[in-house]
Amino acid sequence: MGQREPVELLALAAEEAARVDALAGGEPVSVLGDERLLRRALRNLLENGRRYGGGEVNVTVRADGPSALVQVCDRGPGVPEDQRTRIFEPFYRLPGHAEQAGGVGLGLSLVKQIAEGHGGAVRCLPREGGGCCFELSLPKLQ
Repeated sequence: MGQREPVELLALAAEEAARVDALAGGEPVSVLGDERLLRRALRNLLENGRRYGGGEVNVTVRADGPSALVQVCDRGPGVPEDQRTRIFEPFYRLPGHAEQAGGVGLGLSLVKQIAEGHGGAVRCLPREGGGCCFELSLPKLQ
């Protein structure tokens, strides 16, 4: 992992959201990490949301106790419950997705590696009303 420095996640989220025409909101929260890697993780989640998630993609940043939470939510078809951990495995893709969108199934695996390398985690949650939310949880800078 590269240089660790304070990274303000809301600013990072706003920059990356603007690249894919997504909405960003929430509260400023900082973590100690490698900005380049955190940007890559966020970009992967946003680009996946844009590719698979229909027209509406948004990212929200907030503090939750000792953690910084970044949620990237979409209104796509969602991820079946039995696939929500498998999608983070290298080269794994949901059935039917390979044919329509390309890619080799490494984006979410990379997000997981980056999250864990920063002492955090990532998970996929169903979104009320349809779609899903990818939640990146990282230790908050105190």
